This record gives sequence, structure tokens and C-alpha cells, in this order.
Amino acid sequence: MSRFPVSTEKERDLLDRMERLGIFESDIDEQFVRSGGHGGQNVNKTATCVVLTHRPSGLQVKCREERSQGLNRFLARRILTDRIEAAKLGRASAERSRIEKIRRQKRRRSRRAKLKMLADKRIHSHIKSERRRTEDA
Repeated sequence: MSRFPVSTEKERDLLDRMERLGIFESDIDEQFVRSGGHGGQNVNKTATCVVLTHRPSGLQVKCREERSQGLNRFLARRILTDRIEAAKLGRASAERSRIEKIRRQKRRRSRRAKLKMLADKRIHSHIKSERRRTEDA
């Protein structure tokens, strides 16, 4: 019987990763708190949010993505494993690089860059308008 409400293959993959990285269940403190947010009355009344603390590294992960506590337990362990792996390998995690990419995209353009972009748009618009058929033809 599996411990999490996911396929046995996904559970096995997670447990293998944890074993490879030296993460033991005995090193993890698990707490359950009320989630709030989306999910309606279910998440407001039941403790579906999972908080994991990995004692050796001091990392703490909170997961409240799903309405089910069991699924949040699995997802929290996966997030914890990702973070520990990123810390051990000394590289920026995929999540951090994704966040940085979004931040760069949202950053306000400088005045000069904005004027250049608008000028390029005007030129492109003019080129396209020249391609249109005229009424005389």
C-alpha cells in the first residue's frame, strides 16, 4: 500500500531521489496547518497545508497547492528534495531561474528602449501598409 495518493512509480522515484541525496524520513519534521485560499470550506476547516522541516539542513517547505493533505505531503517532499538537490549541487534551481526570467520580462523598459521599440513598430506598420492593395488597382 502506498503512503501517498499518487502512482507507485512516482512515489518510488521520489523515495529513490531522497535516498540518493541522503534524506531520511527520520530527519524530517512534519506539521499540518490550515491552508486558506482557494478550495472553499474544505481548506478553511481542515489542516491540508503541510509544513516540512529538514533538521540537518534547516530547510523549511510549506505546501498548500492541493485540497488533499496526502497529495500536499507528497508535493512538499518533492519540493524539499528539489531544494536540497539544488543546494548540494551548487547550482541555481530551475524554479529560481524561472522566477528571474519573469522578473526580467516584467521590468520596465528604459525611455530610450521604449522609443526605439515604438519607432521600429512604426516602420513595420509603414512597410505593411505599403503592401496593401490600393483602391485604383
